[in-house]
Amino acid sequence: MTTATAEAAVNTVQIVPSFVQDSWWTPDVEAAPDAVPVRDASTGEVLVTVSAHGLDLAAAVGYGRDTGQAELGKLTFHQRALKLKELAQYLNARREGFYAFSAQTGATKIDSMVDIDGGIGVLFTFASKGRRELPNSQVVVDGPMEILSKDGSFAGEHIFTRIPGVAVQINAFNFPVWGMLEKFAPAFIAGVPTIVKPATPTGYVAAAVVQAMIESNILPAGSLQLVSGSARGLLDELDYRDLVAFTGSASTAQALKSHPNVVAGGVRFTSETDSLNAAILGPDAVPGTPEFDAFVKSMVTEMTVKAGQKCTSIRRAIVPASLVGAVTEAVGQRIQQRVVIGDPRADGVTMGALASLDQLKDVREAVQAMLDAGGELAYGTLDSPRVTAADGSIGEVPDGAFMAPLLLGWNDVDAEAVHSREAFGPVASVLGYTDLADAVRLAARGGGSLVATVCTNDSAVARELVTGIAAHHGRVLMLNREDARTSTGHGSPVPHLVHGGPGRAGGGEELGGIRSVMHHMQRTALQGSPNMLTAVTGVWHQGADRNFTAETEGTHPFRKSLADLKIGDAVRSDLRQITLADITAFANSTGDTFYAHTNAEAAAANPFFPGIVAHGYLLLSWAAGLFVEPLPGPVLANYGLEGLRFITPVAAGDSIRVTLTAKKITPRETDEYGEVAWDALLTNQSDEIVATYDVLTLVEKN
Repeated sequence: MTTATAEAAVNTVQIVPSFVQDSWWTPDVEAAPDAVPVRDASTGEVLVTVSAHGLDLAAAVGYGRDTGQAELGKLTFHQRALKLKELAQYLNARREGFYAFSAQTGATKIDSMVDIDGGIGVLFTFASKGRRELPNSQVVVDGPMEILSKDGSFAGEHIFTRIPGVAVQINAFNFPVWGMLEKFAPAFIAGVPTIVKPATPTGYVAAAVVQAMIESNILPAGSLQLVSGSARGLLDELDYRDLVAFTGSASTAQALKSHPNVVAGGVRFTSETDSLNAAILGPDAVPGTPEFDAFVKSMVTEMTVKAGQKCTSIRRAIVPASLVGAVTEAVGQRIQQRVVIGDPRADGVTMGALASLDQLKDVREAVQAMLDAGGELAYGTLDSPRVTAADGSIGEVPDGAFMAPLLLGWNDVDAEAVHSREAFGPVASVLGYTDLADAVRLAARGGGSLVATVCTNDSAVARELVTGIAAHHGRVLMLNREDARTSTGHGSPVPHLVHGGPGRAGGGEELGGIRSVMHHMQRTALQGSPNMLTAVTGVWHQGADRNFTAETEGTHPFRKSLADLKIGDAVRSDLRQITLADITAFANSTGDTFYAHTNAEAAAANPFFPGIVAHGYLLLSWAAGLFVEPLPGPVLANYGLEGLRFITPVAAGDSIRVTLTAKKITPRETDEYGEVAWDALLTNQSDEIVATYDVLTLVEKN
């Protein structure tokens, strides 16, 4: 074995390197008997070879668990998020260079943008959501505290902390960049080191992006490793501390899930696999309607983007039986008018090759099996298409993995093959349904899918179809004239929402914003006293000690910057009595003359009130006056309230006081201020709770 740079070559053909233990690695030429040649999808030219023969996988896992965990553990969620943003900016400035690699996989410029720009966009999204939705710490509190004893001295709640191992990410060939970055981003935010295993046919694209990520010097040591080539034996090195996120075929997922370390060893396993996604056309969406046009456009897009090699592509168009012919004809016409097949480096080409000749063979075999099972070619042919070469010439390219779009028709819409066999290319079937219940039934025959589209402008139809199919799908797009232009489309997962699906689709979830960060964390039930819960979480809990700083230090907590403010610093006001005149004046000045504040007889008849009571917003306003420190200083602004609840009504003659406690302190990494959430407890003269809420303020760091 030799350690080498990313430009290492074997027999004048570059061998794709791995990146492990923070150095580039390739096998000796003679020690790589399993090296696999990878070809240009459009020309058949050998580009690189791939092998991980002799790579010490145990050492890579150990390095991630030790060095990666240690280095990522030095950072908070916000600090990791900022590094992710910096990385996204770095890659974004270099994406044109990645397009050249992507074109060799048969991807057009649009295909490459979906993969490369989409992947970088995921980094930006998680960088933003990580700072907005997670604390600037390393522990996430999940839900409210539960009181477990009468006197409140024993309580419990749930927390999330990162898993202590590595995230092994096994990716599919169709999205070498997006597939890698959409898994890497949430793992990195969570603080879990990543080991990437890309698919061999397009792994050189992933390696190019990893090389840029490493060259950026942004990532902590051990946070990212790359295995180029076979990773047999990798699961042997994993245990309950680790996670495997797989994208690919259902058969491979099943083999991996059967590994003893997954079955009995506790390795977390999530998968996103085959999916016979459906698009359902509502009965109202007849030719001439915007919905019919949007449906046809979506069908052609999903058949031709990435040459149909998307796990989210439409495989089954489920349409009213009377519209099968119209849909087939319209889709065929749009393909003829808009689709130009060829080398993506040629001008005017809108659909490239499949990723490899092996992939082309697999798709053709799948189509033939479907034809043998009762399908028929409704549009297109299995013959090799005439395509546009890179030099602009037109003809057949024997060594190119080109295939023309195909539509299959089915006299028997319940034929098993159409609901169980996926041709992972530019292939879709059109099925006719009799009524909405039949459409739901046909969609469900897919056995669980990643996504479905419901295309209708009838809200009742949308409701019946969506509620009927939702449990069979991970995502449902409702497409009509209102969102046809703005929709991201049937086949485009977004980082804000979950990507996955039940049953055949793998049963997992990816993306989904902060949900996917939590996939890389362990939820633990934490029990103890409020003081101990506060110590572990960094969030003050009701019943924990308070430091009334005006009494102990002679300083109002609003006079403290973030550098001096501590969790538990508090202020307690004097009592202030509320009179009937105060209530009446507030009603008159605000216009809030609700009877409970103005009509004694009606108020007394209300089961919740003892008579005329103070407005809740009067109490909040007075509470602010009771706790505020008026001079300019560290507190810059109040930007809202959270969790407001009115508990006990306050009648004329009652008094109120407020106790305000620093509950959560969140410094901003990029600004000279941060957020402070204050626990506000409003009580009356009998110490009964009147209201509870959190006051949110912006406070200077120094």
